[in-house]
Amino acid sequence: MNDRDSLFMRRALQLARGGAGHVSPNPMVGAVVVHEGTIVGEGYHRCWGQAHAEVNAIASVKDRSLLPASTVYVTLEPCAHYGKTPPCARLLIDSHVARVVVGTLDPFAKVAGRGVAMLCEAGIEVTVGVLERECRDVNRRFLKAHSSGRPWVLLKWAQSADGFIAPRGGRCALSSPLTTTLMHRERALVDAIVVGARTVAIDDPSLTVRHWCGHQPLRVVLSRAGSIPVASRVLTDGLDTLVYNRMKNSHDGPVEWAVLDTSRPETWLRDLYSRGITSVMVEGGAEILIQMIAAGTWDEARVETAPVLLREGVTAPAITGRTLTDETVDGRHIVRLVPLGD
Repeated sequence: MNDRDSLFMRRALQLARGGAGHVSPNPMVGAVVVHEGTIVGEGYHRCWGQAHAEVNAIASVKDRSLLPASTVYVTLEPCAHYGKTPPCARLLIDSHVARVVVGTLDPFAKVAGRGVAMLCEAGIEVTVGVLERECRDVNRRFLKAHSSGRPWVLLKWAQSADGFIAPRGGRCALSSPLTTTLMHRERALVDAIVVGARTVAIDDPSLTVRHWCGHQPLRVVLSRAGSIPVASRVLTDGLDTLVYNRMKNSHDGPVEWAVLDTSRPETWLRDLYSRGITSVMVEGGAEILIQMIAAGTWDEARVETAPVLLREGVTAPAITGRTLTDETVDGRHIVRLVPLGD
């Protein structure tokens, strides 16, 4: 790795982030084509099902005669299989590029080193691992899912200054309008939102992205006894909902009922992964959050503390982790944690 490689990979990383909220379950990928120290093409994966970063970058090169003497920088290993689009490794080979610099390898089973192997076998010089930490971080959700066989998990809750997430027998808005908007942005970045049936019964939440532009994640309800009010928004608003239940139930429009034991988080998480879900946000209630923490099935937690005293109510979960960020927004103290050792 040299300074020039790092410079162009940083540009590829900037491009990759443009796909946030639009490409999942695919990864965010950026690509830059460089000829004699000058960028002559660039692109990123803009939307799931559409052209990948390498395709867009190669297509943006006006003078294709430059490609045989060019280097392509890509944040993630080029794919080697036919999916929604043809293999990007094959495109780079057919474009006769001289060199490919890869940020990090792709753990997805259909790639997993095959893309790099294809390039090397075609005689293309390949360098792997330039800004690898940064390239892994931008796709930490995707990489976690495909290396562990379960979605990346974000735990989220708001609590009072004295450690309660809700008053006893009721509810209280602990987030401000601004921090609520920020949470809707978080929703737009995950594939699914998970809550318990009790939360649905008490709060009747929509669990939708309303205060931010973005896709609507799948709503997932964990129900042990099927006690979900039939008039709940998640059952009647026409948007996709998956209910994990121990009882059989008929499918009703966009609502799917799946028989599954929800007592162990790993069980329903692996089922979600089998459905193509690579990231989830668990919004409550307290019992499910505590269960996830105890099982160690979480990858990040966002805890928002409001300057409010409830004095009694539902106790907030206790969690220990390494602080990722610590900030105050609109009077609310927001801490992001990752498991110790991560």
